[in-house]
Amino acid sequence: MQPIYIPHLLQIPNRTQTLLLDDIVPGLDTLTPVRGKVLIRHGGTFLEIGLRVETIMTLSCDRCLQQYNHRLTLDTSEIIWLDKNADLPQNFPQEREIAWEDLSETLSPEGHFDPNSWLYEQLSLAIPLRQLCGKNCQAPRTQPDENPTIIDSRWSSLESLKGQLPQ
Repeated sequence: MQPIYIPHLLQIPNRTQTLLLDDIVPGLDTLTPVRGKVLIRHGGTFLEIGLRVETIMTLSCDRCLQQYNHRLTLDTSEIIWLDKNADLPQNFPQEREIAWEDLSETLSPEGHFDPNSWLYEQLSLAIPLRQLCGKNCQAPRTQPDENPTIIDSRWSSLESLKGQLPQ
């Protein structure tokens, strides 16, 4: 998908562009192409982006380390504010107070929206943090060693000193 020039959205009927997806997202390892659609609507001072996609990924279980396939479905939307000053370099101090309203995405109204980058970010956020292959997943069992532990000879003098200490 090519980046979308934001002013062109104003010339499309209903100021809305729908992108049908059936492709691999660069940088994201999936077994199947990402299938679904992205709806981008220009609201004058904001872009409203809606997403409904699905794909299958291979993940590694955090508990047993087995690989398993996970269906990743995503149905979300986001508002991105259009701000003329969004592309200007900002020299902020290293520490400063940030208001809640400043914690939002902004783009220049004369800039581009990159659906590939946005889609990659949304799918990455949807990958489960705790990756378990199933509800009954058990940690691998280890066999107890039948051989006694081998003591490093470098510790033998410390072991003899330890035996001389009063209890």
